[in-house]
Amino acid sequence: MHSPFIFHFITKILNDKNVYPEYAAVENLRKQSLQEQTVLSVEDFGAGSSISKTNQRSIASIAKNAAKPKKFGQLLFRMVKAYQPQTILELGTSLGITTSYLSLAKSDANLITMEGAKEIADIAKRNFENLKLQNISITEGNFDHTLPAVVHGLSFVDLAFIDGNHRQAPTENYFHLLLPTINNNSILIFDDIHWSLEMEAAWATIKNHSMVTCTVDLFFIGIVFFRPEFHEKQHFSIRF
Repeated sequence: MHSPFIFHFITKILNDKNVYPEYAAVENLRKQSLQEQTVLSVEDFGAGSSISKTNQRSIASIAKNAAKPKKFGQLLFRMVKAYQPQTILELGTSLGITTSYLSLAKSDANLITMEGAKEIADIAKRNFENLKLQNISITEGNFDHTLPAVVHGLSFVDLAFIDGNHRQAPTENYFHLLLPTINNNSILIFDDIHWSLEMEAAWATIKNHSMVTCTVDLFFIGIVFFRPEFHEKQHFSIRF
């Protein structure tokens, strides 16, 4: 391991076993969601669910099958806590479980989260209110239509978590839309990079872009860095 930055990422963030008090609040929300049988109508603009083939889904089903497992939500929490991004963008709010981790890690950040399905967005808003999260704004609608306007209104994006529309062309499009907002310290995190051949192709395109200096492949998520100290591209695959 030659990079001090990646060494620090692995030892101090990826392998941080501390149990932060904020974890309990979010996992309590997850537990409540897993027990809630309210059925929602879900507009699906992406590749769809690999579990459900209907647009009628219970909150419990969404919490079980769509929300990121706690190890990844807590990793995002630690990344925000360590790198202190001021502007955070999330594509794919779902029930707001991962959003809550992002918010609690830096309560004064400007956190914009985006959700395509209105009824799911309404539940996320309720969850944010229950957790008294004050730094979140939510944009509803198809990312293909809403993201350009959101990006246009931002001078920069310090950290973005892209978890929606798991297809190659939209994923690559989101990446290219975000590039004008990138600075040297920006971090992009892509979900489910090995979910399909299309997503693997999108991940390959992103890795090969000239602005990208380093990537970390954790299998379920891919992390992209633009830091100038990487004088040549470095790609790491890490068991997590």
